[in-house]
Amino acid sequence: MSGLVAGDAAVVTGAANGIGLEIARLFYSHGASVVLADIDGEKAAAAATALAADPNKPSAAVGRLVGVACNVTDEASVQAAVDTAVSEFGSLDVYVNNAGITRDASLRNLRPEDFDAVINVHLKGTWLGVRAASAVMRGAGSGSIINMSSLSGKSGNPGQTNYSAAKAGIIGLTKSAAKELAHKGVRVNAIQPGLIRTAMTEAMAPEVFAERESAIPMKRAGEPAEVAGAALFLASSLSSYMTGAVLEVGGGRLM
Repeated sequence: MSGLVAGDAAVVTGAANGIGLEIARLFYSHGASVVLADIDGEKAAAAATALAADPNKPSAAVGRLVGVACNVTDEASVQAAVDTAVSEFGSLDVYVNNAGITRDASLRNLRPEDFDAVINVHLKGTWLGVRAASAVMRGAGSGSIINMSSLSGKSGNPGQTNYSAAKAGIIGLTKSAAKELAHKGVRVNAIQPGLIRTAMTEAMAPEVFAERESAIPMKRAGEPAEVAGAALFLASSLSSYMTGAVLEVGGGRLM
């Protein structure tokens, strides 16, 4: 086998589409077996089938793919995704906390239930993933956990007091967990994407998208595959001496 994560077993949450799907695709193309976990189990299973059947997949794509339903706010559901990787692939080497939602509104109009929903998916969901994955990885003496933050958690965005707070919290969680787990050989790092072309951002008003894009030094939005490249780096041995790090993938925005 060849590839940067050849022979590894990974779980990627929010993997039915967008950035999560591209991470799963890239891991698989580099030899990993991947559990695609998503709140929509049918879409996750369909995505896994499509990736496996891709006639253009590289020769390194020799792992296996499984799609499962996973509610990241539910402890038992997160544990089931971890257990699937161990039972199907024999190990858990990489866990990517990618699942996320938005419930944008001004501070005045944001409903408490929408604040709770975003905090639960992003922050509690990441914490549950870190806890469940690290329990397996500690025993193995190795592993890489990758948490998806956002540049919104660095600068804050109007209308996103819930989302920005959750994404900032993920950085603190990442650094704290990294310090707890380093002596066990488990690395915990984070990625902060900027403006990336996904269904979420393409739902923005065109003039708002254009305004934000113009403020990026590279003068363009990023692609999901570019975030996936950072995840692959953090999953692989190329980053073996990195933990508690935060990689910005934002075209130079907020540097």
